[in-house]
Amino acid sequence: MPATNHDPHTWREIAQTVAIGARIQRKKARGKSTRALEKRAEEIAAKAQAREAARRKK
Repeated sequence: MPATNHDPHTWREIAQTVAIGARIQRKKARGKSTRALEKRAEEIAAKAQAREAARRKK
């Protein structure tokens, strides 16, 4: 179930994305690569978009 009517993400996906964002900021501060974390955040968003698109087609 989406967090709001205007957002395809569930509360869990929002929490995961925020946590990933915090990890990205810590890694950037240390000068480390963040590519894998950014990819994971994009996958979460894509999954939510696809789920909501499928739900709207019904």
